[in-house]
Amino acid sequence: MAEKRDYYEVLGVQKNANADEIKKAYRKAAIKYHPDKNPGDKEAEEKFKEAAEAYDVLSNPDKRARYDQFGHAGMSGAAGGGAGGFEGFGGFSMEDIFSQFGDIFGGHFGGGFRSSGGGHRVNRGSDIRIKVRLTLAEIAAGVTKKLKINKTVACDQCGGTGARDSNSYATCSTCNGTGYVTRVESTFFGRMQTQSPCPTCGGTGKTISNPCDKCHGEGTLRGQEVVEIKIPAGVGEGMALTVSGKGNAAPHGGVNGDLLVIIEEEPNPELIRDGNDLIHNLNITVPTALLGGTVEVPTVDGRAKIKIAPGTHAGKVLRLGGKGLPDVNGYGRGDELVVVDITIPSKLNAEEKRLIEQLAGQPDFQKAESVKNQNIFERMKSFFR
Repeated sequence: MAEKRDYYEVLGVQKNANADEIKKAYRKAAIKYHPDKNPGDKEAEEKFKEAAEAYDVLSNPDKRARYDQFGHAGMSGAAGGGAGGFEGFGGFSMEDIFSQFGDIFGGHFGGGFRSSGGGHRVNRGSDIRIKVRLTLAEIAAGVTKKLKINKTVACDQCGGTGARDSNSYATCSTCNGTGYVTRVESTFFGRMQTQSPCPTCGGTGKTISNPCDKCHGEGTLRGQEVVEIKIPAGVGEGMALTVSGKGNAAPHGGVNGDLLVIIEEEPNPELIRDGNDLIHNLNITVPTALLGGTVEVPTVDGRAKIKIAPGTHAGKVLRLGGKGLPDVNGYGRGDELVVVDITIPSKLNAEEKRLIEQLAGQPDFQKAESVKNQNIFERMKSFFR
């Protein structure tokens, strides 16, 4: 499968382009590669679809934000598309493009499209959006979820056709069974013939003379389905994954919609996510800071022991390489950053106070006063080093 081009490159706009600039660029590309201007040209048809796909994302503020953050992975959920049952954003049919974007041409190109094979328009069910909440451990390893989805399903009595039996159909009198109506309009290109789905039969070419008793001709009923969702490792908050064909069933035996899975991250009490890195705030005692020792820290995989060097200061960052989260596109794994803090007792008894006062008089402890007066910017640089 060829690697997808950057959507901004497809439309020929800058990444800071506004909505009007994006719409203008798409209209220009769509007119240039429109099938009516390029009959039989498969390359032009693919570029027409590519431009429509880019416009669908960049004209939608939510999709554009996900794309800017995650690239094509934010649209499909995983690099490479269909692994584990996930489809990429592609798969636009010409019908989809005209039905979704026909308004951008001011009605010049109509709202439907008949394939070169003369096929009828196919009804499509609506999409379903659900949210799935994941722990950091599930995000790190990838996970398979089984969810019960409330949705419309095909009628089990008529098989989704909406008709009582195979003899319960009649040819649509409006379109004479073709599924579309044709009209001729004057455009800035001259007179142009356009096609749109038949308003009587919805593009199927048939009408139902005897509807199903159970679904009353709709072909669908309310029901439930258990859907198995494979979520790849490294997904992030707000990322959308698409499970093709698991949305609502379409009336009259059409094509199911898609299931859109929105990722939510469950907060972890000990680990904070920063991209693919994880941050843990570690509290150690004064003796451990002075003398060093071994302490245990949480990781996304369990627990790990790390060594604290003698004389460790508050704010020191210890890096555990490869203990972060995997990149959703497969580009390695992040680190875990352990930020050291020192727990100071709020109260001291008489003996403890006496010992501390003795230590305070020692030369090495008096040197610590210079650290207290250290420039704040130098201390911040030290923290992030």
